Amino acid sequence: MSGTLYGVGVGPGDPELITVKAFRTLQESPVIAYPKKVRGSASYAYKIVDAYINPAEKEMLGLVFPMTKDKEELEVEWVKSAIQIYAYLQQGKDVAFVTEGDPMLFSTFIHLMKIMNERYPEMSVQTIPGISSFNGSANRLQVPLADGDEQVAMVPATEDMEDMRKVIESHDAVVFIKIAKVLDQLLDLLEEMNLLYGVKVVTKVTSDEEVIWDVNELRGAELNYLSCMVVRK
Repeated sequence: MSGTLYGVGVGPGDPELITVKAFRTLQESPVIAYPKKVRGSASYAYKIVDAYINPAEKEMLGLVFPMTKDKEELEVEWVKSAIQIYAYLQQGKDVAFVTEGDPMLFSTFIHLMKIMNERYPEMSVQTIPGISSFNGSANRLQVPLADGDEQVAMVPATEDMEDMRKVIESHDAVVFIKIAKVLDQLLDLLEEMNLLYGVKVVTKVTSDEEVIWDVNELRGAELNYLSCMVVRK
């Protein structure tokens, strides 16, 4: 009997925010897979669940997913990872692939699941929801995202500020992710729209490395990739 591949959402950073089902899956799966940027580098997702895993009792599978937009390079690494996982599944071993946040939301697991389904459609793939940074940021900052008929959006920040303007204008609240590269442009736009008063930014939300930023200190700041901006009108 073949094993099952689980995409396990482990939340935004605080180890206590993983679900009971995620915890049980980690305990029961003999193989723990986790993403890493380069060989030997630490995994943020793995760090979240480190307290719940005894490496001496598990087979640990670190999978390299380079931070690049080169689709061919990424495809090569995803296929390599799928092949490694398949080898365990063939042996009847369940594999728990941990990912920060939720496995179905801006997650490395989305690409891995696609390749697994294409190459090995006979294998069972399941996902376990996790709390995303979208939810974590709103709760940590105590900013209500939506009430009644209000509309809320989660949007990757891009250099197209007119597009960003349209998003802000058409929603009551917006959570921007991936803001580091366009931070100053986004701040300029929000200042122009008289909305800086409703801006809050947090890095690595709920983790022991969390930073909640003062909006007056943001210009020119070098933010970590895992930073969210919450804009509430």
